[in-house]
Amino acid sequence: MELIPAIDLKEGRCVRLLKGDFDAETVYSNDPASILERYRSLGARRVHIVDLDGARDGEQPNREIIIKLAAERLARLQVGGGLRTLDRVKDFLDSGVERAVIGSTAITAPDEVMSWMTQIDPKKVVLAFDVRINDAGEPMLTTHGWQKTSQLVLWKAVERYLKVGATHVLCTDVSRDGALTGPNCELYAEAVRRFPEIQWQASGGVSNANDLHALRESGVAAVISGKAMLENRITPEELRPFLPNASSPALT
Repeated sequence: MELIPAIDLKEGRCVRLLKGDFDAETVYSNDPASILERYRSLGARRVHIVDLDGARDGEQPNREIIIKLAAERLARLQVGGGLRTLDRVKDFLDSGVERAVIGSTAITAPDEVMSWMTQIDPKKVVLAFDVRINDAGEPMLTTHGWQKTSQLVLWKAVERYLKVGATHVLCTDVSRDGALTGPNCELYAEAVRRFPEIQWQASGGVSNANDLHALRESGVAAVISGKAMLENRITPEELRPFLPNASSPALT
């Protein structure tokens, strides 16, 4: 299992939200490049970047920052937030971003996104499905920066994308995100059981090294961690088994 540290951008700053609430933010840095360099020095091969403004409003106010980070090639980037047209996806991929993360549009316009995946390498697409667990225990998808909850269950959303070569799916339990309450390992184990052909990425709730080991046991391919990494809650020694370049931090 690979650990992919996260950088969330809001108005050019590196922040974290609590459970997706834009009014509950913590600012960690005004210099996202310094955070990326720190992750690289720890041995991260990939970094997950989210344009929170883009996720909420559909615009790309942090585009130039992201393009600059990709050009520095300190790590392979997977980037999401506001990628609601094929042109925007291609723009990032052509600028050196490794993977484009498609969130709300993958839910609201699935036929359109499936069409995109026939025009670009589907392995360069990460489908980001953010969920809230309902009273029946079902993972229901959210959209628009977690501001709206749909009536679509996660499993149905994943199933329809298999026919166009979906490979990477990032699933965030919104109720755990930024809360440091531990990941929803039961959800991810069920995801792997239902769709073993998918390279699952887990997100939300990681607070310590035990959480990383528990997620590895669930069978996911990768885990996204933001707040725990930013607050140094996991030591470099504890991180080492999950960071591919820990012994050789230079990007190859």
